[in-house]
Formats: sequence, structure tokens, C-alpha cells
Amino acid sequence: MEHRVQKLLSNYGYCSRRKAEELIKQGKVKVNNKIISIGDKASEKDKIYVNGKLINQEKRVYIMFHKPADCVTALYDKKYKTVMSYIKIKERIFPVGRLDYNTSGLLLLTNDGDFANKIMHPSHEIKKTYLVGLGKEITEQQINQIEKGIILKDGKTSSAKIKKLNPTLVEITIHEGKNRIVRRIFKELNIYVRFLKRIKIL
Repeated sequence: MEHRVQKLLSNYGYCSRRKAEELIKQGKVKVNNKIISIGDKASEKDKIYVNGKLINQEKRVYIMFHKPADCVTALYDKKYKTVMSYIKIKERIFPVGRLDYNTSGLLLLTNDGDFANKIMHPSHEIKKTYLVGLGKEITEQQINQIEKGIILKDGKTSSAKIKKLNPTLVEITIHEGKNRIVRRIFKELNIYVRFLKRIKIL
């Protein structure tokens, strides 16, 4: 079966699809020694070269990592420590989605592009659960607001499920991937988030 070459490069764990598209546009990708264009396809039997180097499919790697606070979800950063500072394996892997600098908890890393896309793409509605420490007690009215959806600058949030563990500690389950969405939800309600920890992806 043939696939677009950027999809194969992502599946092989070489880079993201977006990065692969950039490389193709720059004329740096060949299939069987022929320079390709965006939209060209290949099979796993074809030989794919990037900058003259043959790209082979690595074994699939899936990692569940407890990200600490005070590091960034990135492969490299000039200023901050990254999650890759803690992971030492020979295979090239990348984070599936991201957690903010000050957010801790469950982060998946892999070199399987299809798997990563299924986790991240909104159409699959993969649920993510967070433990949230609050600066003040949350009311039942505020819980109802969150469950119905909060209006943010980039639109109304989808309905969320929230469980009150004690007056200032809740579990919230969402399936959206908007940037900093959990912190923004509570900020809209004038509730300070003391800590945020992702505990489940399902």
C-alpha cells in the first residue's frame, strides 16, 4: 500500500509530518533516488532518502513519562530544560501533544506517527483527566458552568466532567486540545490554579 511520503517519514519516527513537508518542499527528499514533490506517494518497500541519507523504519517505541514541572515539552530549547533531558534511548521519539512548563503529569512519547495523530486529533475525542489544586473553594455553580462550557476568547469550551475531591481540589476531564485550556477555564472563573497535573489519557 502506498502512502504520502510525509506520512511515511512520520511513521518511521524521522520527523513530524509538517517537518517532512518542509523538507519535501526544499527538495531534500528522494524516493528511489528521484526528488519528490508534495503529494507524491511511496510504499514501505521503496527507499526514502533525506539529504542523501537512507531512512529506515525504527522499531515502535511508546513511553509513558511523568513530566515534572519546570521543564518544557520539546525536543530542544535554548533557554529551558526539556523532557528529553530525562529520557535516554537510541530511538528518535517525540512528545504526543504537550504539557505546559508549570504543568506536571502524564506525557506520552513515541516514534509512531499514526498513534500520535490518533491521540492528538480532535475528531477522536481522546479524554484527558487532570488533578487541579485551586487557590480557593470552588462552588457548585462554578462546577455547573464548567460542565456546560465556558466562553473563552477562542470560543466556548466543550462540556467537561468535573469531580470535587475537597473544597480546593478537583479532577477535570476534557477532550479538547486548546492551548492552556484548563488554566484558562479556571482563570475565567477568577480561580487561581496552584498546581496542575495530568493523571490520565483514555
